[in-house]
Amino acid sequence: MGRLSRRQALKAVAVTGAAGAVGAAGAAAGYLPSARKQEGSAPMDATQAKTTTAKGTTTTSKTDAVVEVTPQGFPWQTSDPFLFCVHHDDHYPAGNEQMGPPAASLAGRNLGEDFVVKDGWRMYHGQTVPGFPQHPHRGFETVTVVRRGLLDHSDSMGATARYGGGDVQWLTAGGGIVHAEMFPLVDRERDNPLELFQIWLNLPRADKMVAPYFSMLWNNQIPRKVVTDSAGRSATLTLTAGRYADVVAPTPPPNSWASRAASDVAIWTIKLDPDAHWSLPPAPGTNRSLYFFRGNGLHVDGHLIPANHRVSLRPELAAALVGGPEETEMLLLQGRPIGEPVVNYGPFVMNTRGEIQQAIADYQRTQFGGWPWPSDDPVHARTEGRFARHADGRVERPV
Repeated sequence: MGRLSRRQALKAVAVTGAAGAVGAAGAAAGYLPSARKQEGSAPMDATQAKTTTAKGTTTTSKTDAVVEVTPQGFPWQTSDPFLFCVHHDDHYPAGNEQMGPPAASLAGRNLGEDFVVKDGWRMYHGQTVPGFPQHPHRGFETVTVVRRGLLDHSDSMGATARYGGGDVQWLTAGGGIVHAEMFPLVDRERDNPLELFQIWLNLPRADKMVAPYFSMLWNNQIPRKVVTDSAGRSATLTLTAGRYADVVAPTPPPNSWASRAASDVAIWTIKLDPDAHWSLPPAPGTNRSLYFFRGNGLHVDGHLIPANHRVSLRPELAAALVGGPEETEMLLLQGRPIGEPVVNYGPFVMNTRGEIQQAIADYQRTQFGGWPWPSDDPVHARTEGRFARHADGRVERPV
């Protein structure tokens, strides 16, 4: 997203010309090649021993599966072909009549731009219901993995959904889409915890302008693999994308980078029993990172990994994982790099400055099809279950 907030970028897009939006706020927005770490830009000597910097980053030698260990904030740092990953973990209270938090709990919050954790949760860009009211995207995909709670989706194609509890939405923005992602607090008697990952996966130049595509992967369709070590302790893999042994994730959208077999894209969560041993097999030619987000005491190839750290791995080597004294969980992001220039401005990710200016002009002129919903932050009825209604009217519900 760069150093300009989503709301600031969208305001610039809405009220100025394309050149003006970029020119007036470009430097602040990080309007330049992506802030992702560029792999291979600083190769390490094969004899390099373990080194820790003042910022807490640890690097190791080339004979070690662990390249680097870095603390992670909000969002997490990613590598090509990924652009962005954020872990939302909000412990929302019981909902009011509008499926938002009680009015008294909103006091002192910067509504519309509430990213500071207070009382264990944030409103983000929501005013009444937490979440992200309508906003555009072009040039990449969003993969949204909702582990707990519910998310209400609506978009400019006329598609809408409510999903959660392990469901995944995979959305190809392509040439342009507008969508809203709201977090309804449907339970009036108990807390409404929400946990999700949102991952941005880049599209190659050839596919940046494809038609938008909306798809749901319901929890029961997402495969799990349980691997047991010699002491009977388990590693549980949940595969949103990729394959492990004989287990294959659901088919990604047709124009996704992940739909190309040679891309070797993997999006997995890995859960280890206390003290469980498991080895992540090699994946030569990819960029791969483990994000340690729950538990403590995890070891990767003999390195003790602090919680909330990213472990950059050498893909040509297997990585030995050993769980800590309590259950540990990680997110794996892996893929062969696209290797093209990345220029981003807020919600648009393209290859050149001119393409960003064109994206802004197109959005101002067409609104990417317009917004067919009565509000910028629509939510479904409190009693509505998990479902998806596609742009063609087809409705699906999980089994």
